[in-house]
Amino acid sequence: MKVIIVGGVAGGATAAARIRRLDEHAEITVFERSGYISYANCGLPYYIGDVITDPEELTLQTPESFFKRFRINMKIHHEVISIYPDRKTVLVKDLQNGVTFEENYDKLILSPGAKPTQPKLPGVGINKLFTLRTVEDTLRIKEYINKNHPKSAVLAGGGFIGLELAENLRELGMDVTIVQRPKQLMNPFDPDMASMIHNEMRKHGIKLVLGYTVEGFKEKDNGVEILLKDNPSLHADMVVLAIGVTPDTTLAKEAGLELGIKGSIVVNDRMETSVPDIYAAGDAVQIKHYVTGDDALISLAGPANKQGRIIADNICGGDSRYLGSQGSSVIKVFDMTAATTGVNETNAKKSGLKVDTVILSPMSHAGYYPGGKVMTMKVVFEKETYRLLGAQIIGYEGVDKRIDVLATAIHAGLKALQLKDLDLSYAPPYSSAKDPVNMAGFMIDNIAKGTLKQWHLEDMDKIFKDKSAVLLDVRTIGEFNRGHINGFKNIPVDELRERINEVEKEKPVYLICQSGLRSYIASRILEGNGYETYNFSGGFRFYDAVVNDRALIERSYACGMDY
Repeated sequence: MKVIIVGGVAGGATAAARIRRLDEHAEITVFERSGYISYANCGLPYYIGDVITDPEELTLQTPESFFKRFRINMKIHHEVISIYPDRKTVLVKDLQNGVTFEENYDKLILSPGAKPTQPKLPGVGINKLFTLRTVEDTLRIKEYINKNHPKSAVLAGGGFIGLELAENLRELGMDVTIVQRPKQLMNPFDPDMASMIHNEMRKHGIKLVLGYTVEGFKEKDNGVEILLKDNPSLHADMVVLAIGVTPDTTLAKEAGLELGIKGSIVVNDRMETSVPDIYAAGDAVQIKHYVTGDDALISLAGPANKQGRIIADNICGGDSRYLGSQGSSVIKVFDMTAATTGVNETNAKKSGLKVDTVILSPMSHAGYYPGGKVMTMKVVFEKETYRLLGAQIIGYEGVDKRIDVLATAIHAGLKALQLKDLDLSYAPPYSSAKDPVNMAGFMIDNIAKGTLKQWHLEDMDKIFKDKSAVLLDVRTIGEFNRGHINGFKNIPVDELRERINEVEKEKPVYLICQSGLRSYIASRILEGNGYETYNFSGGFRFYDAVVNDRALIERSYACGMDY
């Protein structure tokens, strides 16, 4: 059996190695147009920032090491320029000498990945404007920095690459600005959770120009002028386009393969394309979202590796299936960690799901053990069925651990109610006897039983218009005086029983505290005395972060980038 693989890295290289492990006699050739067959794509920003100092650390395998161990022919600087499915051949160009030749196959695997989205804007080709996707891109940026010592950079786009690169350029001492049309960074997160990412970026000196449309670039004053629609331009010594990626599927289109979202390659759950004996994996393919069942593009290394393995199994006579992707991901944002899995509230609603959420701020480990830090968790679940849909966590220690527990629970089909039953490890340096994941389950269980009724940030205007509503802040007097929502009366929870006559009966009571715990206790006191109560989801700390962030964005937008 002769297998041709177009593209290495996660999907292609994984498929190649797996095929060899299953079939010692298969003839396997990988054609890769770059000079690197398998590299740590996710580590590229950290090389630019000198966190990783040896460029060889980025290279996971070389053509020589691959051949020595697996007897796989890795042809770098070779680009497949055409596919002829009718005669089962590919046309290959040797990029070093320009020679083209045809190669036949029994099975063909496409792993072309995605390319940085290149907007058709004036000035996109200037030499101080970069993209970051490959090792070559990384080395080019690093060489420019070492040679020219730029003092400022503008990043167009605030996704994973944009944030990681912003942090690393800032750590090099640069003045860094992120500009983009959407008014929030990191689309996998809901806007309220993204506000905490915004705050952390600003805390470390990153300027955020959100809600602005870039219209072009031009060289000026030994740098780059970034032209913005209806607003003054920005200026920087260098610019990096990080506005997303587009499936690199020109080959597939010309070969007549069925295409889907953004020109991605349509595959079934065996990773087979619409043309027999041609498979595809990685960032170029359209898959199903595991939670919603919707068609999706999810450009992450984990799914690409799994897809490559599944292709190899099926080529070698097995029957492996790809179940879809949850989009589980985690990112370092200076001192913080932000992680997500499944579907967020925004996208769940777009998919037509009726959802509810709980927001809580537990400690990373037992409060009495030194060094614990607060994390903010948002868990999304379906109303009535309590199907667990997704989660987002932003904090410091233990964020990755909890998101992986929640990702596993979603994959296993657990109900949100079952989070309370999970038997999770505990020792004071690592967790609490009631783990944050358990706590989310307790809250959802209370909702299901009617013990907890919530109100959310989006309910604020409606509540203030309700003249019959009683607004009650149950934090301490000191906390209340340091900041509160106008219109809320302050009665500390520990004084509530003695002062309960100050709370009007026969009216709904809307409660808030710092994190949601004390206001829940207050709600139980009031409910036990015949009141109807609603507890604010997230607490004042969460409210303050979201509202201040939104105010900064709107002020920036209205006043000409006052950040």
